Amino acid sequence: MVVFVLCFLTGILAVQHLTALPEIGFQAYIFCSAVIAAGMRCWKGVFFLTGIVWAIFFASIRLNDRLPEHLAGIDVEIQGMIADIPEHESNHIRFNLKVETAEKAVPSELRLTWYYPDQVVKAGQRWQFTVRLKPPHGNFNPGGFDYERWLFVEGIGATGYIRTKPEPKMLSEGSLLNGFAVWRQAIADRLTQTSATCDSLPMIKALTIGDGDSLSPQQWEVFRKTGTTHLMVISGSHIGLIAALVYLMTIKLWSRTGIMAWSPQKVAALSALAIAFIYAGLTGFSVPAQRAALMIAIAMLAIVSQRNTRPYSILALALFGVLLVDPLVVLSPGFWLSFIAVSLIIYTLGGRLKKPGFFLGAFKINWVTSIGLSPLLLFFFQQVSIISPLANLIAVPIIGIVIVPLALSATLLLFVVPAIAEKLFYVTDLALQGLWWMLAKMAELPLATISHSQPSWWALGFAVPGIIVLFTPKGMPSRWLGLVMLCPLVFTENEKIAPGTAELTLLDVGQGLSAVVQTANHTLVYDTGAKFSSTSDSGQSVVLPYLRSRGIEQVNTLIVSHGDNDHIGGASSLIETIETGTILTSVPQQLSKYTPVGCKAGQSWVWDKVVFTILSPESGQLSSENNNSCVLQIRSKQGSALLPGDIEAETESRLVETYGDKLKSNVLIAPHHGSQTSSTPGFLSAVQPNVILIPAGYRNQFGHPHEDVIRRYRDLPAEFFNNTQNGAVILKLDKQPKVQSWRDVEGKYWNYKQ
Repeated sequence: MVVFVLCFLTGILAVQHLTALPEIGFQAYIFCSAVIAAGMRCWKGVFFLTGIVWAIFFASIRLNDRLPEHLAGIDVEIQGMIADIPEHESNHIRFNLKVETAEKAVPSELRLTWYYPDQVVKAGQRWQFTVRLKPPHGNFNPGGFDYERWLFVEGIGATGYIRTKPEPKMLSEGSLLNGFAVWRQAIADRLTQTSATCDSLPMIKALTIGDGDSLSPQQWEVFRKTGTTHLMVISGSHIGLIAALVYLMTIKLWSRTGIMAWSPQKVAALSALAIAFIYAGLTGFSVPAQRAALMIAIAMLAIVSQRNTRPYSILALALFGVLLVDPLVVLSPGFWLSFIAVSLIIYTLGGRLKKPGFFLGAFKINWVTSIGLSPLLLFFFQQVSIISPLANLIAVPIIGIVIVPLALSATLLLFVVPAIAEKLFYVTDLALQGLWWMLAKMAELPLATISHSQPSWWALGFAVPGIIVLFTPKGMPSRWLGLVMLCPLVFTENEKIAPGTAELTLLDVGQGLSAVVQTANHTLVYDTGAKFSSTSDSGQSVVLPYLRSRGIEQVNTLIVSHGDNDHIGGASSLIETIETGTILTSVPQQLSKYTPVGCKAGQSWVWDKVVFTILSPESGQLSSENNNSCVLQIRSKQGSALLPGDIEAETESRLVETYGDKLKSNVLIAPHHGSQTSSTPGFLSAVQPNVILIPAGYRNQFGHPHEDVIRRYRDLPAEFFNNTQNGAVILKLDKQPKVQSWRDVEGKYWNYKQ
């Protein structure tokens, strides 16, 4: 059974590496091959080929449920139901809407934003909106979060915002019969009313209904550094623990009733199963919750039917069930972390002659999962918590034995005896505050986490069997080979940059600008993209993940060209997270707490035989902040680049007058995102670029790059690349730079294509 399910999984995985789904003829060929394999009783082949067919079929349905490009940017009237608890920000709310009717053919589920809402929106309500939609599109960068993949996995076919005219209209309130989302909303509302004074309310919501949106970035950072993030979302361990407690309590209580028609074990098994599915439903049936619920279902039904089922068989059936429900779940890191963690526990505790005691077993589980999941954590997030084993050793029993039972009991009593619920929440809050204090102190320890560039597939391929060898039973020969097989994870490095040359990466930050320049031993960041809200900015979501993916631990110089949000917005996150040397900016007053240096023409330095020179601004204020942008030129023997920020015609003219032919550069980042106010013919004639990089966002409100500017670029003997179509763009400075488009390198069948 286990082998067949793994073959099915492998078939599904094979499809996820495709850049485009195969045509119907290929699908028919695979299906016929599966039929032939079944006739030959080659069941491994049958499961493998069936996995391919199922993945292609499922993915095709998802792709066909996307907004067509011709409907982007036009107003559409729709009616639908709010699918889950809305996410609240300072100036907007965001939620998923299940579409019921629409005047045009739109996807079945949308992700919508309502700016400055004047009405209360809750899960389960039915609304009529006029919306403006666009197909799924997100920033696409090395090391970054693939938003398009996330939307694809979640089944969201378009994103957009709600128009205020005509006014949105609520059609009906949510009914408790509309599913778990309404129950989650009701519990969330009651928690907010009853526990409004609890400092730990966001954590209580996360542990009871899986709503982690209220947790602050600082809280997530502490959990990340201590390796306890999994404890703050309802995971399989939470559901398994509650099911076990219900099972044991039911056996004792049922035994005292004297009713013999049903054995206590059967009643306990069915009770535990019901509670497990209810608790999993309160999470929105996340992947860990699905896995746990299915495993518990198989185990409990085995008890009811009086069958002895092996742990690996239960896990394999749970895996098969999850993949049948949604094969695209393999695109989620949580899927791999969840199933591999359980596999490691079964592997290290099962099949041993001597069973460890409770405390030793708990210690071993904690140690094994912390070490065993490290390769995956490095691969997915480029970070591993060093203090995770210790933090989890303390936090897991506190969360599992004390806090979760208290929080769930209080939640149940909210609707029955609110006064008792309030007392229990008070105790829960005290316990969480104590745990938080401990975790926060541990997160402050030096070297709490280590960061490393993303391991290659072959390094991960060595690490997985290395973990298996490392955790073989005592007495097995060559266990030390497991450590050797883990070495490629940390001892492989990105390709070195030779002295005398530089690598330029224009990151995809949407409508904004951020570029990273690397020489043999130094790193410069030019601008940091926008700040989107109090909890999100491009420095945090794009620049830092890129630096981690490249193994960069220090920024030697940060240049913030000027004070517009789309250039300076991510600066604070970057400076406060990674070691940053000199900060140059034309707006030192906006970054005063970081002691920046004002940039001005004539500043110059040399790194690894590469010359960096500031060409503008000169002394004296120009007509606009854009025209005061720090203009950077980079020169080496191999090639050159010009980074002009948001300068417009006024500064372009002055640069041509001051520098003339010295402006000539092989690579030009389009001034002011390709605005009509910039890229004048005289400036382009002086620069004579071979490559032009355009930092513009998808369907941005400014219409960048302007059509007139594109025509000017086409008149040049130059290639031009746009973040919208290409994602991040990477090149080495050369007389004829070879450009690497990240969408061409890493784009898959679900990613945006134009």
